[in-house]
Amino acid sequence: MKKKLLVIADFDGTVSPMDVGYEVLQKFTGRGWDEIDRAYCSGEIGSKEAYSRIAALITGTREEMFEYVRTHARVDPHFVPFSAFCRKEGIGLQILSDGLDFYIDLVLRKDGLGDIPFFSNVARFRDGRGFTIEFPEANPACDRCGTCKSLILERLRPSFDRILYIGDGYSDVCPAEKADIVFAKGILYRTSREKGLECIPYRDFEDILRHLRHDGFMTSL
Repeated sequence: MKKKLLVIADFDGTVSPMDVGYEVLQKFTGRGWDEIDRAYCSGEIGSKEAYSRIAALITGTREEMFEYVRTHARVDPHFVPFSAFCRKEGIGLQILSDGLDFYIDLVLRKDGLGDIPFFSNVARFRDGRGFTIEFPEANPACDRCGTCKSLILERLRPSFDRILYIGDGYSDVCPAEKADIVFAKGILYRTSREKGLECIPYRDFEDILRHLRHDGFMTSL
């Protein structure tokens, strides 16, 4: 009997090669965004606090932001065959993001992948310009990230024998420590190496698919 495997993937910089959230905020906020981003990257504030401050700076309308995402963002082209492989092999596939729901949903649907479940922060657009942000998956015990990927991973774990995690950024560090197998690049790869944690480097989903298709990899899970 096959073991049940769940693949969890980050979105910005992972499922989408482009950091869609970063680009949207760069496009539709004023200069104050840079200072907030520096405070987040230095660890001075968490993403939940950063988003709460950023929401006050948003100047774009819903239509302007949707059009920008439609024009500029897409999934890693190798993610499409990767998701088809998961479906064929009975592998669970979900996306955990500390980004915003509207652009994740838009990008996935654009590539015919709207059936893939995802968890993220939620943008509530105002009449006119801007939006507020809700955090349905925050962890009150920590309250740093808008979406606590670790909490969601732990909630999903009882339904699966093994969890494979794919990521690249700050919000991926904690959940990667709880996964059984980790594919990492960028900040996640550097942090994992510094902590002495095992991870497999990758460039895109073609690399990950090659690993999964390799003789013995699936049976070793």
